[in-house]
Amino acid sequence: MDYLEIGQVVSGFRERMTKLALFDPLYELQRKRQTDRQNKPIDFMELGLLSLLYFFEQKLMRNNKAGVKDLAEFLLKVTGKFIDLDDAGFEDLARQITQVFRPTTGKKRDFTFMNWESGEKEHIYISILKANAFDLKTNTQYYTLDEDGLELIFATKEFYTEFQLSIHQLVLRKQLEKGEFEGALRQINEMRIDVEALQERMVKLEHELKRNIVSEETFTRYKGLLEDIYLRLQMENEEFEELRQFVKETKDRVQAAIVRQTDQRPYELILRISNELEKVHGEHSALFHQSMVLKSHALGAAQESLYYTGLDSFNFDQDIASLIFSTPLPVETMKGVIAPFLPVQETKLWSLLTVWSEQNMLEDSSGQERDVKFLEIGGDSHEYRYQTMQKKVYKLLMEQLLHLMEEHGHVELKFFIQLFEAREDTRLLGERVFYDFWIYLHQRSPLQAVDMDQQQNDVQGTLLEDLYALLGSRCLIVIEEKDIIQVNDRFSIQNMLISWGEQDDNRT
Repeated sequence: MDYLEIGQVVSGFRERMTKLALFDPLYELQRKRQTDRQNKPIDFMELGLLSLLYFFEQKLMRNNKAGVKDLAEFLLKVTGKFIDLDDAGFEDLARQITQVFRPTTGKKRDFTFMNWESGEKEHIYISILKANAFDLKTNTQYYTLDEDGLELIFATKEFYTEFQLSIHQLVLRKQLEKGEFEGALRQINEMRIDVEALQERMVKLEHELKRNIVSEETFTRYKGLLEDIYLRLQMENEEFEELRQFVKETKDRVQAAIVRQTDQRPYELILRISNELEKVHGEHSALFHQSMVLKSHALGAAQESLYYTGLDSFNFDQDIASLIFSTPLPVETMKGVIAPFLPVQETKLWSLLTVWSEQNMLEDSSGQERDVKFLEIGGDSHEYRYQTMQKKVYKLLMEQLLHLMEEHGHVELKFFIQLFEAREDTRLLGERVFYDFWIYLHQRSPLQAVDMDQQQNDVQGTLLEDLYALLGSRCLIVIEEKDIIQVNDRFSIQNMLISWGEQDDNRT
């Protein structure tokens, strides 16, 4: 046998061992040795499979609260006639089985094997059960089947997980044709679980794309994998459309038949089947759309990251400079090495066509100069109305501040805000204009009327003319304090101390 044939024989050895690794927890349970109160041996492997079927049934019924005590109660009802144990004994059995499927360390099960395709020892990590919820009041941990647990359940039915949904679709059609509506409803629940498992796989695949693509070969492999997933989901989506139409026809047929019958249960079941199928179809459509997005965006991002990884690993000194200076290259080869790093040749030329290009004319036919300035904002604009409101607020705040200054000699901003909260105008504490006033005082400190004379032509000076008129010949000094005032959820401002400064007696 030549090496080519041997390579074909051991091809896909890891994937085959992965399927076998799923059964490793069951064989570990089989090696356990324990007897009941009548010294009869207990087969842990069979109880382990029963436990998996119990958690699978809870997943079908969408029960998120299945723990060790619930599993013990189920095992007691199923095997109580054959295994002589009390409630505590069954609870101990359930706890041992759960710990095998999900180790107490919280880590996944490690399955080590020799990969005869690569010639190296490899590890496979499997997770049969995963923590689903935790009840703090009763200190109870609840579990549910993980992705590997679902594969193990499906593996006992002797068909592949990839075609699980398609097989369920075919079985559902046959059950509807035979009128087995209760079985069809259960079949739809299993289809929903298949879609959820596909969603988890899609998320993991997206993470693997961003993490594992380090070469063009792996990029090509993942690209082919995504194309296969897209085609399979597309066929499943088409089958869903046909099933949807088939269920509609069956519902119409059953509705016409119940007119002559008294039993309404078949029509109620077909209505439930129609509703549940619509939900599963909606989830599958979202998954189909996600596969299209993953195929386009994720692969593009992975290819881009592969490109930048190559840029980061590029070393100019080692890959270019050492090649040029250490290796005697002919002139033609040297030009080829250096050419990519030289700038593109640029030549400045004047084109005759510019003579006939559009000209910028500053005068029109009437001989009057064209007005090229921007239009100014009119007096009734929104900005003008805002400035008018700001002017009134500044005047109001200045009046209140000067009133307090005349009483106390100096005022802290914190004290001013506390008094202002009791006024009718307390809504101003939630407006930006209130805090702009204090910021302006701090920036202009010391504030005196002579500032008004210096900025008569300034828009800001015109805006604050009432403020300076109230101040007169007096002078205000604003000094920062260390504490921060949290006025409300939106605004906070640093505390300030406002006091009188020296008056300018020379001002006329």
